[in-house]
Amino acid sequence: MPLIIPKELPAYDELSRENVFVMHRERAQSQNIRPLRILILNLMPTKIVTETQLARLLANSPLQVHITFLQTATHSTTHTPQEHMKAFYKTFDEVKNERYDGMIITGAPLEDMDYEQVDYWDELCGIMDFSKTNVYSTIHLCWGALAGLYYHFGVRKVHLPQKMFGVFEHRVTRPSNPLVRGFDEVFYAPHSRWAGLNEDDIAACPELRVLARSDVAGPMLLSTDSGRQIFVIGHPEYDKYTLDAEYRRDLARGKDIAVPVNYYPGDDPDKPPIFRWRAHGHLLYTNWLNYYVYQNTPYDLAELQALKDSRSAARAGGAKTE
Repeated sequence: MPLIIPKELPAYDELSRENVFVMHRERAQSQNIRPLRILILNLMPTKIVTETQLARLLANSPLQVHITFLQTATHSTTHTPQEHMKAFYKTFDEVKNERYDGMIITGAPLEDMDYEQVDYWDELCGIMDFSKTNVYSTIHLCWGALAGLYYHFGVRKVHLPQKMFGVFEHRVTRPSNPLVRGFDEVFYAPHSRWAGLNEDDIAACPELRVLARSDVAGPMLLSTDSGRQIFVIGHPEYDKYTLDAEYRRDLARGKDIAVPVNYYPGDDPDKPPIFRWRAHGHLLYTNWLNYYVYQNTPYDLAELQALKDSRSAARAGGAKTE
């Protein structure tokens, strides 16, 4: 089944050239099938690149997917033309009464800031509340995952002494979970971040399950038991050359940046990188769409039931036992 996106979106032509099955809305409306409605809050500065990366993964499924892009109203992008934002993005006020089968909250280069210092933090908190009432299953990516774990479950982030930068080996820790169905026992995923997670906070949170982790990079994939809240501490959506672009960007800016780990053959930036995470990146999103969106979302989204407030419940439980 195809991904439904506007013909005018830059990703449409690029994915069509790659022989990815995409469909414009006019053709989709002629089919008697309800597409899965996926909302993407794109917080990345390189919005067009991220759009294409996520669209590529969502298209690799037998399911028909209709994506809507969301932007923050309290922070304006400076890296993407406003014409593009006006043409393809909505604000929260425009979607807050809608319901969606799934949602993706992307990362952002904000690890060094306290969450409350982020200028759109209050708006993001409102959107994360919305994800519990108006969305069946939400994937949080990288900084979006750190922020989601903090807001929903009180899991604190920790600053890293050096950037977690490169492609790291991970091991599946709960192979029976549908999200990692078909995964190899050991797989690779890229990381590009200055922060990690407080693992004591994770261990103290009974709602969370660690599905995959790295001896070096730490927990990579976490989920609630229901699969309605999923957290990916990494970038399985990255293209082959994304880390290369970030590395060369930082070099050009005079930053003290190490060569990304396990990425270039022989750690030689003059050699093309090895794309060793593509298959598992596709499988992660295919499993999510199938097992946690398509198989579980009610056909009539008006019947969607809200999630309980985990932090409020935890506080109430703590008050009872003290």
